[in-house]
Amino acid sequence: MTDDKRLAGHGSFFGRRKGKGLRQHQADLFETLLPRLRVDPAAPCELAGLFARPVEGYVLEIGFGGGEHLVREATAHPHLGFVGVEPFINGMAKMLAEIERKEIGNVRLHTEDAGLLLPWFPDASLDIVYLLYPDPWPKTRHNKRRFVSDQTVAEFARVLKPGGEFRFATDIEHYAAWTLERLLRAPAFTFAATKAADWTTPWPNWESTRYEAKALREGRKPCYLTFRRA
Repeated sequence: MTDDKRLAGHGSFFGRRKGKGLRQHQADLFETLLPRLRVDPAAPCELAGLFARPVEGYVLEIGFGGGEHLVREATAHPHLGFVGVEPFINGMAKMLAEIERKEIGNVRLHTEDAGLLLPWFPDASLDIVYLLYPDPWPKTRHNKRRFVSDQTVAEFARVLKPGGEFRFATDIEHYAAWTLERLLRAPAFTFAATKAADWTTPWPNWESTRYEAKALREGRKPCYLTFRRA
């Protein structure tokens, strides 16, 4: 399925949906907590009404994995509203448990392909879009499955405010080059790096995730790319 069709509302998620079985309480949270937090891309988008308290800006994280980064950002920035996307059931279960445990009120969730959600956001509505360690789909025949494409870059440009940022992290050199190529040819974005060290320097207050720690143990070097909406 092409990115055009996915962004037009015919989502196609290529990764695993579920790992090991959930504990009973985790399963219960899908029935009790998730319905209150779930974003419905079929309904009209009213960002101002998503959260119980007014927020000053909005952040999207695509593929939050176990939720470590999203939890830290949401608790550190209670004045912002966060929308997290994760189709992997076990990752969503961890996120729901953390939201319950820490009583996080400024996060909403989407359990399907992010390509279904991007068109839901109004123009110039987001301050930051995070895409951290997405599946690199390293085989050439699978490259088209990568989330970064000319079509998704165009959507990032549409939904980000002027001055807003697309923040991308990977430990796969080829995916970093792939992303650079597509963002550098997008006239709506400027590459924020000014020196070579910027590529290997994470964003302020960054804390490594479990996935990143594994990459470092295995000798892969993280790359952090920031692109600013003109």
